[in-house]
Amino acid sequence: MIIAVVGPTGVGKTKLSVELAKHYHGIIINCDAMQVYKGMDIGTAKITEKEKENIPHYLFDIKNVLENYTVYDYQVDARKILEENQDKNIIFVGGTGLYLKAALYSYEFSKEEKETNNYDELSNEELYDLALKKDPHMDIHVNNRKRLVRFLNKEEINIPPSKPLYDAIYIGLTCNRDVLYERINKRVDEMFEQGLLEEVKSFYDAGIDSKALKTAIGYKELYSYFDGDITLEEAKELIKKRSRNYAKRQYTWFNNQMDIKWFDVDFKDFNKTVEEVIKYIEWNKENLCTR
Repeated sequence: MIIAVVGPTGVGKTKLSVELAKHYHGIIINCDAMQVYKGMDIGTAKITEKEKENIPHYLFDIKNVLENYTVYDYQVDARKILEENQDKNIIFVGGTGLYLKAALYSYEFSKEEKETNNYDELSNEELYDLALKKDPHMDIHVNNRKRLVRFLNKEEINIPPSKPLYDAIYIGLTCNRDVLYERINKRVDEMFEQGLLEEVKSFYDAGIDSKALKTAIGYKELYSYFDGDITLEEAKELIKKRSRNYAKRQYTWFNNQMDIKWFDVDFKDFNKTVEEVIKYIEWNKENLCTR
């Protein structure tokens, strides 16, 4: 049986995944794009060793922040784990919807090479001409160098509509929007109390300026602070704002892309939520062909 626990940031996915793994004697696979990186712990709210409760966890802390880990790489790694653990109950947990879809759906990719061509020797106009030769109908502006380079490095393939490859039960956690935003704001404050500033500064002082650190909320804002572009208070407020906006986008993505059964989280008695989810799984799994 495969269970996917999804939802916005800060709603209790990690805790539920552990409870389900304990109940079903399962393993857990991460589907959070930033939690694959070593050292990005506090800012990604990564599960601690104590919280794992001796349950096998996969695809956490598998890459150095200097490495480029793509959704294609994730698809390969996740499916390998699925095939090697067909006799086990598997719980996916995380908020990166595209990673989950890549693992469980017929989602096709062209494998981008690790070392892409930056075309440093070419002008924007020359890049634009190359892009037009590749596709006369492309509409990227001549001054958008970043998109032109990405376009030229991308292999063109025909990608059919994706369909589920694995039977899975999709569990979504949700709560009142105001409550969620309050929890997100509080969690950011707690991250700073736990040492987020020091965690990010260790990367900054080491001169590490990788894609992961430029992308992750909580890291890119503090890099701007260390660069002297914004104050620490401004960085904190940006982290909170972008985390709230990200949560909103997560809701939209999951609602549009997957058939999710949503559960309102009882934060005062989380066990009630766990019981409701298990009851739904037990009712539902009889209708699934669980490999």
